[in-house]
Amino acid sequence: MASVHPVARDFVHYGAFAPSVDRALHDAGWRRVEVEQLEHVPEALRRHDAHVALLDLGAGQAPMLRRVERLIASHPSTEWLAHVSEHALTDKHVCEVIYGSFFDFCTQPVDINRLLAALGHAWGMAKLGPQAASAEQQAALGLEGMVGASTALVELHSQVRKLAAVNVPVLVTGESGTGKEVAARNLHRLSARARGPFVAINCGALPEKLVQSELFGHERGAFTGANARKIGKLESAQQGTVFLDEIGDLPLDAQVNLLRFLQEGTIERIGGNEHLRLDVRVIAATHVDLERAVAEGQFRADLYYRLNVLRLRMPPLRERGQDAEILARYFLERFAREHGVHARGYSREALDAISLHPWPGNVRELMNRVRRAAVLCDGGLIHAQDLELESDPAEGRCTLSLEHAREQAERELIQQTLRETRHNMSECARRLGISRVTLYRLCKKLQVSLGSAA
Repeated sequence: MASVHPVARDFVHYGAFAPSVDRALHDAGWRRVEVEQLEHVPEALRRHDAHVALLDLGAGQAPMLRRVERLIASHPSTEWLAHVSEHALTDKHVCEVIYGSFFDFCTQPVDINRLLAALGHAWGMAKLGPQAASAEQQAALGLEGMVGASTALVELHSQVRKLAAVNVPVLVTGESGTGKEVAARNLHRLSARARGPFVAINCGALPEKLVQSELFGHERGAFTGANARKIGKLESAQQGTVFLDEIGDLPLDAQVNLLRFLQEGTIERIGGNEHLRLDVRVIAATHVDLERAVAEGQFRADLYYRLNVLRLRMPPLRERGQDAEILARYFLERFAREHGVHARGYSREALDAISLHPWPGNVRELMNRVRRAAVLCDGGLIHAQDLELESDPAEGRCTLSLEHAREQAERELIQQTLRETRHNMSECARRLGISRVTLYRLCKKLQVSLGSAA
C-alpha cells in the first residue's frame, strides 16, 4: 500500500537546491516554491499563502543585505530563514543582519536535518502569529485602545463590560501609564450614557485656587476676574460621565464639595445660591495608595468610600506576558499609517529586548519609545538601540540606557519629595537642594505631575 503523505507545507525559497535536497524536503512534507529574483518573493508568499521564506544571502554584500532588510521589514508576519556560507559569517555586518532580522539560519553545504528543524520551528511560530493578530484585532474592536491577548487583559475586558452596565461610581487604580483613562472611556462607551459627553479632568494639573471653579463653575462676579458665568466640568458632563484622574491630588476643600455631589446629586456654582441637580456618573482614577492617604489625613475617608463602590485594577505591563510585543506592533502600525514613517517592523533582537524589559512606565512608556524609534531609526526595521534598550542574549536580560536610568531615578526622587512636602514646591526644592525654577523645569522634562503645587 502506498504511504499517505500529509498535505505539503509551502515555503518560498530565493535560491536553489540540489535534487537530493528537494527529494528530502518532499519526503518530509515540504514543498519548495523557488523564485529567481528577490523582488518576486512577496508575490510568491501571497500566491501560495506561505508564511516562511528562505533567502540565500550569497556573499553577504552590503547592497544585497539592505534589500533583504527592506523586504523583511515590509512583511512582519512572515518568518524568515537565511542560507549563508561559513565564510560570510565572518563578516560582522552579515551577522548583525541575521541576528537582527532572521528567525534562524542554515549554512552551506546544506545539513538536511538542520534545515528541516529550522523550517519546522519557523512554520510553527508563523502559525502562532495569526492567532496573536486575531487577539489584537478582537481586543481593538471590543475595547478601544485596550490591545493584547494575555489572561490579565482578557479578565480586564470582562470586568470593564460588567462595570459599564452599572450606573455607580468606579475607582480605577493602577500604576502610571497603565491606561486608566482608556479604561474609563470604555466604561463610558459601553454604558447607557454612551450618547452623553465624556469629560476628563486631571485633578493634579489644576491650579489650587481654580479647582473649585473648574469642577463646579462660578457665577459672574463671584471673584476678581470672574467676568462671566462659567460652567464647571461636572455640569458640562450632564447625562454623561466625568473622569477625575489623579483624584488623590484633589485639595481637601474640593473633596467636601465633591462628596456633597455624590451624596445628594447637586452642585452649587461659586458665588451662586442655586442648587443644580445633575445626572452624571463619576469615574475616578489614582496611581497612589488612597487607603494610606486616608490614614495620613490627606484624603477624606467618606469620599473614598463613596468613590470605591466598584473598583477596577489596571495590571502593569510586566504582568501581561507577550502583550508588550503585540502592543509594540500595534503602536508601530498605527503610527506609520498616521505619519508615513518608513519603519515597518522590528528586528528579532528588538523583540527580545521588548519582552525582557520590565516597563516601569507601562504602556505609555512603550508607546513613546516606539514612536521615537519609528522616527529616528535607519531603514525599515527598528532595533533595540533605536528603542534605547540593550538586549544581552547571553544573560537573558535587558538593561536601561544610562540616561534613562538617571531620569527614572530623578523622577522617583522628585515624586517622593513632592508627596512628603504635600506638593509645596518651595519646600520640595529646598530639600532637593535646587531652585524652584529648576524644579519646575525638571518636572516638565520628566513629566512629573505637580498636583496641587504651591
